[in-house]
Amino acid sequence: MARTALPSADDLLVLLEVGRSGRFTTAADALGLNHTTVSRRIAALEKSLGGRVLARGPAGWELTPLGQEALQAAERLDAVLRELTAGPGESGALDDVVRLSATDGFSAYIAAPAAARLRQRHPGLAMEIVTATRRATQQRTGLDIEIVVGEPQVHRAEATRLAPYVLGLYASRDYLAAHDAPRTVKEVADHGLVYFIDSMLQVDDLDVARSFVPAMADAVTSTNVFVHVEATRAGAGLGLLPCFMADRHDDLVRLLPELVEIELDYWLVARPEASRRPGVAAVTAELHLAARSMQDALMGRLRTS
Repeated sequence: MARTALPSADDLLVLLEVGRSGRFTTAADALGLNHTTVSRRIAALEKSLGGRVLARGPAGWELTPLGQEALQAAERLDAVLRELTAGPGESGALDDVVRLSATDGFSAYIAAPAAARLRQRHPGLAMEIVTATRRATQQRTGLDIEIVVGEPQVHRAEATRLAPYVLGLYASRDYLAAHDAPRTVKEVADHGLVYFIDSMLQVDDLDVARSFVPAMADAVTSTNVFVHVEATRAGAGLGLLPCFMADRHDDLVRLLPELVEIELDYWLVARPEASRRPGVAAVTAELHLAARSMQDALMGRLRTS
């Protein structure tokens, strides 16, 4: 397919919305268009550029290499248009939508408060938080920032370590009133485990955590860490839980902290072109501050334990 003309600015902005969401219908809603118009504009853009900009993937539309180039141009165009439409005195204000993917616990206890603090300073900045416990994706379609567990192997992206966190073994006070508390790792095998579904776990570092309690039979398993916490609180078994989540509940007791302590790391992944957007840079900086506070709290607990 040969290039026929310069691409339309409107077509590039449509690609920008499709690239963020991975879906024509979502892009259409955001732009006030219909699905057919979005499809027609993408087709026109591909004709003008002389190649495909999108390919269908398992989670929606993904950018081709040509599409990645076009998206970068669309992001620059969008930034220029926002500067032109900014009112007097608004040049330092942030007006952007930043989409972040993170694990359930990080999303709730770190990303959401960070978003609230940013909104107080920049009312025009919006954050979309997608919860997922998975490896970093190679085709970051629709995502500006990813928070993953364990050091990722990525291409055409920047990965930085945010902070460590710890998994510990917990039981509810009611459960311990009805069952003998394990005094050794061997005795832990007499209890059921509350943790991730082994066959659906995509993160190698979280799978390694099972090596600390290899003989435990599954009691309640889920892809959602909040289910782990609540099932443990309800007495379903012993939960292998993030300490920064479990320690919020007075009805949970940590067991064998000197024997079962798994330290993992949160990493932040972003494309360089996304990081250059002021909104994405602001979110990244706020997440680093939040992660540093979390790390300071962890070190404080370790010093007092």
